[in-house]
Amino acid sequence: MSTSTPAKPDSLVTVPRPLVAIVGRPNVGKSAIFNRMVGRRQALVEEISGTTRDRHYGDVDWRGECFRLVDTGGLAPKAEDGYPELIRRQVEIAVAEANVIVFVVDAVVGVTAADQEVAEVLRRVAKPVFLLANKAENDARREGAVQFYELGMGEPIPVSAFHGTGVSEVLDQVLDALPPAPEEAPLEAPRIAIIGRPNVGKSMLLNAVLGEERVIVSAEPGTTRDAIDTAFEFQERSLVLVDTAGLRRPGRTERGLEQHAASRARYALDRADVALILFDASEGITAQDLHIVGFALKSKAGVVVVANKWDLMSDRSTEGYERAVRRRLRFARWASFRTISAKEQTGIAPLLEEALKVCDERHRRIETGRLNSVIQRAVVERVPPMVKNRQLKLLYVNQPSVAPPTFVFFVNDAKLVHFSYRRYLENVIRDHFGFEGVALRLTFRSRKERPRER
Repeated sequence: MSTSTPAKPDSLVTVPRPLVAIVGRPNVGKSAIFNRMVGRRQALVEEISGTTRDRHYGDVDWRGECFRLVDTGGLAPKAEDGYPELIRRQVEIAVAEANVIVFVVDAVVGVTAADQEVAEVLRRVAKPVFLLANKAENDARREGAVQFYELGMGEPIPVSAFHGTGVSEVLDQVLDALPPAPEEAPLEAPRIAIIGRPNVGKSMLLNAVLGEERVIVSAEPGTTRDAIDTAFEFQERSLVLVDTAGLRRPGRTERGLEQHAASRARYALDRADVALILFDASEGITAQDLHIVGFALKSKAGVVVVANKWDLMSDRSTEGYERAVRRRLRFARWASFRTISAKEQTGIAPLLEEALKVCDERHRRIETGRLNSVIQRAVVERVPPMVKNRQLKLLYVNQPSVAPPTFVFFVNDAKLVHFSYRRYLENVIRDHFGFEGVALRLTFRSRKERPRER
């Protein structure tokens, strides 16, 4: 299995759409404004400075027009080394990408030195800037918003993200300032979620796929706190890549922000077509990695188990390593397997090709006649075991839906289906029809046999 082919930058193109960036110093309510504009609780909102670290994108549909909105970490222009500097870099990238900028300040606190510094940065940007005085929940705060004139960013607009007041007016003005959107901007595309425990290289993989520093990469575990959606194109197909927070075992997840982030990661997994389960190749696949594979199985997403940091494994053969991994994956032998190095950007294109293949398999439908022929032959070759002196009889099977592929078996009594025979039937379907990397759903329904004609 070759893993030496790097992803080609010219094959990965972000989907074009007008972009609006929300910026401001930490803890002024940027994420709350973001959630109001996209119309759902998509960004994490906590009373903790620095909750948002990466650029978090969402779609806004307003007055029949659609644009992209990006939430950013708190901008601290004189940041020191560490996270503040990483966040600053992300904000600068978002501002460079954006067509319009929404500058959020705190109507309760008033003008601060940090606001002045942010305004100084934005004055050098030749783009429309809307100044929002957030938390203006009463008349006094709305009237006090005039103090923000001294920032030199034009008329301050009093809003309340908590109550939603003033947000629609801002959306009207933002929409008028945006360039026309492309006639066809895909909103729905196969979703590929990058899942794994903390510090296995998930964000580095996302950056390697996109060919840019889209999310923060740090050696410290827990850098990513939210699920980050990124639309892109690969081999002329539109896809959505989702980077998530590191998943720990439930008992090891800290309460509060980390718990919220883990919940968002599982939600992203539930919506994913394919899950790339990343683990550290130098450490081998651990019990915690297997636990995360279990999460993917429950969501019925397609599964590609990915050994990252393969550049550290020059002394191991891919085939021998894969055999060792699959011995640990006895409960999901059908999962796909790939080796990559996100740091060296090797194996990225084959990984995406495998993800597309799994996605296509997940949407494949088997013709009913062919399906029944295979199952009937399988029943003859291995007769169902007796349960309480009763014999299970399979009458008919069909596939009513895909994503995940769902097979409904009509039997004389569903209570007679032993788990071992259920597994046997699933293996028969996989042996004859493939479905590599795809979780299957088998359902058994009781149905009375029709009386035979005399």
